[in-house]
Amino acid sequence: MTLEKILQEFKESENTKNKTGMAKFGINTEKAFGVSMPFVRGLAKEIKTNHQLALQLWDSGYHEPRILAGLVADYKLIDEQTADEWVKEFNSWDLTDQTCMNLFHKFPFVDKKIEQWRYREEEFVKRTAFALIAVIAVHHKKRPDSDFIHFLTCVEEASTDDRNFVRKAVNWALRHIGKRNITLNAPAIELAEKLAESDNKTCRWIGKDAYRELTSEKIQSRLIAKSKKG
Repeated sequence: MTLEKILQEFKESENTKNKTGMAKFGINTEKAFGVSMPFVRGLAKEIKTNHQLALQLWDSGYHEPRILAGLVADYKLIDEQTADEWVKEFNSWDLTDQTCMNLFHKFPFVDKKIEQWRYREEEFVKRTAFALIAVIAVHHKKRPDSDFIHFLTCVEEASTDDRNFVRKAVNWALRHIGKRNITLNAPAIELAEKLAESDNKTCRWIGKDAYRELTSEKIQSRLIAKSKKG
Protein backbone atom coordinates (compact mmCIF):
# COMPACT_ATOMS: atom_id res chain seq x y z
CA MET A 1 0.00 0.00 0.00
CA THR A 2 1.22 3.48 -0.82
CA LEU A 3 0.95 6.54 1.37
CA GLU A 4 -1.47 8.10 -1.09
CA LYS A 5 -3.77 5.07 -1.02
CA ILE A 6 -3.76 4.91 2.77
CA LEU A 7 -4.52 8.60 3.17
CA GLN A 8 -7.33 8.20 0.67
CA GLU A 9 -8.81 5.40 2.80
CA PHE A 10 -8.64 7.65 5.85
CA LYS A 11 -10.30 10.51 4.00
CA GLU A 12 -13.08 8.28 2.69
CA SER A 13 -13.77 7.05 6.24
CA GLU A 14 -13.65 10.47 7.89
CA ASN A 15 -16.30 10.83 10.61
CA THR A 16 -17.09 14.33 11.86
CA LYS A 17 -19.32 13.04 14.67
CA ASN A 18 -16.51 10.87 15.99
CA LYS A 19 -14.13 13.83 15.87
CA THR A 20 -16.51 15.76 18.10
CA GLY A 21 -16.58 12.88 20.55
CA MET A 22 -12.79 12.58 20.50
CA ALA A 23 -12.44 16.26 21.31
CA LYS A 24 -14.67 15.81 24.36
CA PHE A 25 -12.15 13.27 25.66
CA GLY A 26 -9.28 15.71 25.31
CA ILE A 27 -7.94 14.37 22.02
CA ASN A 28 -6.40 16.86 19.61
CA THR A 29 -8.54 16.58 16.46
CA GLU A 30 -6.96 19.39 14.45
CA LYS A 31 -5.57 16.94 11.84
CA ALA A 32 -7.72 13.92 12.71
CA PHE A 33 -10.11 11.92 10.55
CA GLY A 34 -12.28 10.63 13.38
CA VAL A 35 -11.75 6.96 12.54
CA SER A 36 -11.75 4.19 15.15
CA MET A 37 -8.76 2.24 16.47
CA PRO A 38 -10.15 -1.01 14.98
CA PHE A 39 -10.03 0.74 11.59
CA VAL A 40 -6.40 1.77 12.18
CA ARG A 41 -5.44 -1.68 13.41
CA GLY A 42 -7.12 -3.24 10.40
CA LEU A 43 -4.87 -1.21 8.12
CA ALA A 44 -1.84 -2.16 10.21
CA LYS A 45 -2.70 -5.84 9.89
CA GLU A 46 -2.91 -5.44 6.13
CA ILE A 47 0.33 -3.47 5.87
CA LYS A 48 2.35 -5.48 8.43
CA THR A 49 5.84 -4.08 9.12
CA ASN A 50 6.86 -1.43 6.60
CA HIS A 51 9.36 0.99 8.04
CA GLN A 52 9.66 3.34 5.09
CA LEU A 53 5.90 3.67 4.92
CA ALA A 54 5.82 4.30 8.67
CA LEU A 55 8.19 7.23 8.25
CA GLN A 56 6.01 8.61 5.46
CA LEU A 57 2.88 8.21 7.58
CA TRP A 58 4.53 10.10 10.41
CA ASP A 59 5.69 12.88 8.11
CA SER A 60 2.12 13.27 6.79
CA GLY A 61 1.30 15.05 10.06
CA TYR A 62 -2.18 13.49 10.29
CA HIS A 63 -3.35 12.15 13.64
CA GLU A 64 -4.50 8.60 12.95
CA PRO A 65 -1.87 7.97 10.25
CA ARG A 66 0.73 8.81 12.90
CA ILE A 67 -0.83 6.23 15.21
CA LEU A 68 -0.65 3.79 12.29
CA ALA A 69 3.04 4.67 11.87
CA GLY A 70 3.70 3.37 15.37
CA LEU A 71 2.00 0.10 14.48
CA VAL A 72 3.91 -0.63 11.26
CA ALA A 73 7.34 0.83 12.07
CA ASP A 74 10.29 -1.48 12.74
CA TYR A 75 11.58 -0.58 16.20
CA LYS A 76 15.03 -1.96 15.31
CA LEU A 77 15.41 0.72 12.64
CA ILE A 78 14.54 3.71 14.82
CA ASP A 79 17.48 5.46 16.43
CA GLU A 80 17.47 7.87 19.36
CA GLN A 81 17.41 10.93 17.12
CA THR A 82 14.26 9.74 15.36
CA ALA A 83 12.63 8.89 18.70
CA ASP A 84 13.41 12.40 19.95
CA GLU A 85 12.01 13.93 16.76
CA TRP A 86 8.78 11.96 17.05
CA VAL A 87 8.23 12.63 20.73
CA LYS A 88 8.66 16.38 20.23
CA GLU A 89 5.64 16.29 17.91
CA PHE A 90 3.31 14.42 20.25
CA ASN A 91 0.31 16.70 20.71
CA SER A 92 -2.39 14.43 22.09
CA TRP A 93 -2.57 11.85 24.88
CA ASP A 94 -3.87 9.07 22.64
CA LEU A 95 -1.09 9.50 20.08
CA THR A 96 1.42 9.48 22.94
CA ASP A 97 0.03 6.39 24.62
CA GLN A 98 -0.58 4.39 21.45
CA THR A 99 2.95 5.04 20.21
CA CYS A 100 4.36 4.00 23.58
CA MET A 101 2.28 0.81 23.64
CA ASN A 102 2.89 -0.15 20.03
CA LEU A 103 6.49 0.93 19.48
CA PHE A 104 8.52 2.97 21.95
CA HIS A 105 8.62 0.44 24.79
CA LYS A 106 10.48 -1.96 22.47
CA PHE A 107 13.50 0.32 22.06
CA PRO A 108 16.74 -1.08 23.51
CA PHE A 109 17.44 2.47 24.71
CA VAL A 110 14.03 2.96 26.31
CA ASP A 111 15.41 3.45 29.84
CA LYS A 112 17.76 6.15 28.63
CA LYS A 113 14.87 7.97 26.98
CA ILE A 114 12.71 7.69 30.10
CA GLU A 115 15.49 9.30 32.13
CA GLN A 116 15.81 12.13 29.62
CA TRP A 117 12.15 12.73 28.89
CA ARG A 118 10.93 12.68 32.50
CA TYR A 119 12.76 15.94 33.10
CA ARG A 120 11.51 17.70 29.98
CA GLU A 121 9.17 20.67 30.25
CA GLU A 122 6.95 19.80 27.27
CA GLU A 123 3.77 18.23 28.61
CA PHE A 124 3.51 15.34 26.18
CA VAL A 125 7.23 14.58 26.22
CA LYS A 126 7.08 14.22 29.99
CA ARG A 127 3.89 12.18 29.70
CA THR A 128 5.74 9.83 27.34
CA ALA A 129 8.25 8.95 30.05
CA PHE A 130 5.55 7.89 32.50
CA ALA A 131 3.36 6.22 29.89
CA LEU A 132 6.41 4.11 29.05
CA ILE A 133 6.89 3.16 32.69
CA ALA A 134 3.25 2.03 32.83
CA VAL A 135 3.57 0.02 29.61
CA ILE A 136 6.84 -1.58 30.71
CA ALA A 137 5.25 -2.59 34.03
CA VAL A 138 2.64 -4.56 32.10
CA HIS A 139 4.58 -5.99 29.17
CA HIS A 140 8.21 -6.46 30.26
CA LYS A 141 7.69 -9.63 32.27
CA LYS A 142 11.38 -10.40 32.86
CA ARG A 143 12.32 -7.03 34.30
CA PRO A 144 13.73 -7.20 37.84
CA ASP A 145 11.77 -5.58 40.64
CA SER A 146 14.72 -3.25 41.27
CA ASP A 147 13.96 -1.44 38.01
CA PHE A 148 10.50 -0.58 39.29
CA ILE A 149 11.75 0.58 42.66
CA HIS A 150 13.72 3.15 40.68
CA PHE A 151 10.62 4.00 38.66
CA LEU A 152 8.73 4.62 41.91
CA THR A 153 11.34 7.26 42.70
CA CYS A 154 10.64 8.81 39.29
CA VAL A 155 6.92 8.82 40.11
CA GLU A 156 7.47 10.57 43.42
CA GLU A 157 9.69 13.22 41.84
CA ALA A 158 7.03 14.02 39.22
CA SER A 159 4.03 13.88 41.54
CA THR A 160 3.76 17.66 41.96
CA ASP A 161 3.33 18.34 38.24
CA ASP A 162 -0.29 19.47 38.06
CA ARG A 163 -0.64 19.43 34.28
CA ASN A 164 -3.50 17.11 33.42
CA PHE A 165 -1.75 14.85 30.94
CA VAL A 166 1.34 14.52 33.12
CA ARG A 167 -0.36 13.80 36.44
CA LYS A 168 -2.59 11.16 34.84
CA ALA A 169 0.43 9.40 33.34
CA VAL A 170 2.27 9.56 36.67
CA ASN A 171 -0.78 8.02 38.35
CA TRP A 172 -0.97 5.39 35.59
CA ALA A 173 2.67 4.45 36.16
CA LEU A 174 2.21 4.15 39.92
CA ARG A 175 -0.88 1.97 39.60
CA HIS A 176 0.69 -0.41 37.09
CA ILE A 177 3.87 -0.80 39.11
CA GLY A 178 1.74 -1.68 42.13
CA LYS A 179 -0.27 -4.20 40.12
CA ARG A 180 2.79 -5.93 38.64
CA ASN A 181 3.32 -8.36 41.53
CA ILE A 182 2.79 -8.75 45.26
CA THR A 183 6.37 -7.67 46.02
CA LEU A 184 6.01 -4.32 44.26
CA ASN A 185 2.50 -3.80 45.54
CA ALA A 186 3.75 -2.96 49.04
CA PRO A 187 6.19 -0.13 48.13
CA ALA A 188 3.69 1.24 45.60
CA ILE A 189 1.00 1.40 48.31
CA GLU A 190 3.50 2.98 50.68
CA LEU A 191 4.24 5.70 48.14
CA ALA A 192 0.53 6.15 47.40
CA GLU A 193 -0.14 6.67 51.12
CA LYS A 194 2.70 9.19 51.35
CA LEU A 195 1.39 11.16 48.39
CA ALA A 196 -2.19 11.00 49.69
CA GLU A 197 -1.08 12.73 52.88
CA SER A 198 0.81 15.48 51.07
CA ASP A 199 -0.07 19.16 51.28
CA ASN A 200 0.14 19.28 47.48
CA LYS A 201 -3.21 18.86 45.73
CA THR A 202 -1.78 16.96 42.76
CA CYS A 203 0.16 14.58 45.00
CA ARG A 204 -2.97 13.88 47.00
CA TRP A 205 -5.00 13.10 43.89
CA ILE A 206 -2.36 10.74 42.50
CA GLY A 207 -1.88 9.05 45.86
CA LYS A 208 -5.54 8.62 46.80
CA ASP A 209 -6.54 7.30 43.39
CA ALA A 210 -3.66 4.81 43.28
CA TYR A 211 -4.17 3.72 46.90
CA ARG A 212 -7.85 3.01 46.25
CA GLU A 213 -7.06 0.65 43.38
CA LEU A 214 -3.93 -0.98 44.77
CA THR A 215 -5.58 -1.89 48.07
CA SER A 216 -8.84 -3.08 46.52
CA GLU A 217 -9.99 -6.62 47.14
CA LYS A 218 -9.91 -7.36 43.41
CA ILE A 219 -6.25 -6.40 42.99
CA GLN A 220 -5.13 -7.97 46.26
CA SER A 221 -6.83 -11.27 45.41
CA ARG A 222 -5.30 -11.34 41.95
CA LEU A 223 -1.79 -10.59 43.20
CA ILE A 224 -1.99 -13.19 45.98
CA ALA A 225 -3.23 -15.82 43.53
CA LYS A 226 -0.46 -14.90 41.12
CA SER A 227 2.20 -15.17 43.84
CA LYS A 228 1.00 -18.65 44.79
CA LYS A 229 1.43 -19.83 41.22
CA GLY A 230 5.07 -18.80 41.46
